[in-house]
Amino acid sequence: MSIFEKYLKKHDFSSYEEFMDGFRIDVPVHFNFGYDVIDKYAEMEPDKDAIIWTDGHDVTYNVTYGEYKEKSDRIASFLQQLGVRKGDRVLLILRRRIEWWYTMVALHKIGAVAIPANHQLSDKDIAYRCQSAGVKVVICCDTTYVMENVQKASYFCRDIEHCVYVNDGNSSMAISDMWIDFWTAVNEAPEFTPIKKVNKSSDNMLIYFTSGTTSQPKMVVHDYAYPLAHILTARFWQQLDGQSRLLTVTDSSWVMAVWGMLYGQLLVGATVVVYDFKGKFDAHNLLSVMESCKVTSFFSPPTVYRFMLNEDLKKFDLSSLQHCVVAGELAHRHVYDDWKRLTGIEMKECYGQTEVGLVTGFFPWVESRTGSIGKASPLYTMELLNEDLEPCKVGEVGHVAINIDRGRPLGLFKEYFRDHDAMSKNNHDGYYFTGDLARRDEDGYYWFVSRADDVIKSSGYRISPSEVETALMLHPAVLECAVTGVPDDVRGQLIKATIVLKKLFKPEAGDKLAKQIQEFCKMQTSPYKYPRVVEFVDELPRTVTGKIRRVAIRKSDENGSR
Repeated sequence: MSIFEKYLKKHDFSSYEEFMDGFRIDVPVHFNFGYDVIDKYAEMEPDKDAIIWTDGHDVTYNVTYGEYKEKSDRIASFLQQLGVRKGDRVLLILRRRIEWWYTMVALHKIGAVAIPANHQLSDKDIAYRCQSAGVKVVICCDTTYVMENVQKASYFCRDIEHCVYVNDGNSSMAISDMWIDFWTAVNEAPEFTPIKKVNKSSDNMLIYFTSGTTSQPKMVVHDYAYPLAHILTARFWQQLDGQSRLLTVTDSSWVMAVWGMLYGQLLVGATVVVYDFKGKFDAHNLLSVMESCKVTSFFSPPTVYRFMLNEDLKKFDLSSLQHCVVAGELAHRHVYDDWKRLTGIEMKECYGQTEVGLVTGFFPWVESRTGSIGKASPLYTMELLNEDLEPCKVGEVGHVAINIDRGRPLGLFKEYFRDHDAMSKNNHDGYYFTGDLARRDEDGYYWFVSRADDVIKSSGYRISPSEVETALMLHPAVLECAVTGVPDDVRGQLIKATIVLKKLFKPEAGDKLAKQIQEFCKMQTSPYKYPRVVEFVDELPRTVTGKIRRVAIRKSDENGSR
């Protein structure tokens, strides 16, 4: 029996309606992913592969559940030697190193709080996170950039007691006495003694810093019950079972990592395939990994699918591939269509956040509908509300809100750590407001519109940037684009398109091509939605997790520095 079945009242459904009515997760008082999942599988199936890790070139190795338990126990003991105790916060900057998987579970086993962070953060970014969260220990990979920035940040963070690095011989900096060699110390640690009932399910377990697309990042706290919410993600959206091998392309710093590389996947007994590319992403290598590791399921942002579609897919044996899912940003129609034409597999979209689990998605009984984010999940009572907080009619755009009138449902974040104002702003009138806008059609499918802050108000119209971007992406010259509003005395705002051209069209950048793209956009959507301002750029501003920062474009326009 897969472990996830223990926590479901019912796990076999014959229809979406039965699924919505009968899906329930029982949350025990003392759930701990380390003891109740990793250690339990190590007892039941010690030789089963939990993880297949590869660098895409020379090194591939399998981590069994028996080894996973052994390594996480040893690291838990090492952390205890450093003085890490229940509730202490530990920052992890480990990219896709296998140590991230071991250390996450080790922290769970001692009741501590993990804070995954991105390897591209500056010293100021790291200091902000450590000061805001009160970080006690930093564990990082050994690239010179990361270690130098951690070292600089540590001088300004009084709570940091230890800095630990995973020694791979990559750093050229002189290693001072402040640094602890991860594996040397782990191998010297005494045997670990499991801690009975170290946590309640309601205790703090995980903190993610939001992407910070519109303001300073907020600290999103999830509790120890949070992994159970991803039974829904893995079993009923990704459609995994004990024979599945899921490859997810993401960094360990992004919430997509625990959506696709840890909790739900191991709860249902699937094997996680990790592609740890060190330098620039290479779609050819990724496809080779999918072939050699016999990947059955694939999960990534749309950008990765676009890169793969630029390769000759016929050169790769993808016969093991059965399911493909996509999240992180909206995928444009041609990506869906081209992927299905070349692989025969439909990409399945969903909607969720750092703050909340799977809110909508395409489940086994829900027919595909390109461009939609699917139908409501049974975890949440979701509503679309207008400005008067009244339910929206079919087709009407409204605020996506999660009902919390009877308590915070499983998978919804516990709080914004140390930020009462942010909690009050987003949680009121019996709802958690996601900050996103969507609409629902007559068949119950939901369609993402935009972030509420991104809506453009021009000549009395409310215009969704994503709708205009979808139209622009159909033009053969457009590789990527971002649509924003720029101030205008007459219309209030003008629609602006910031466009990255495909290589073939870059020499044509100029007024003539801009005019062609504008006329093309008029034919793809309502004429009033075409971009009156077009700017060609080499790249779009992004957060460290890869999301386009429309706010950076808006600020640049406000400052007159286009």
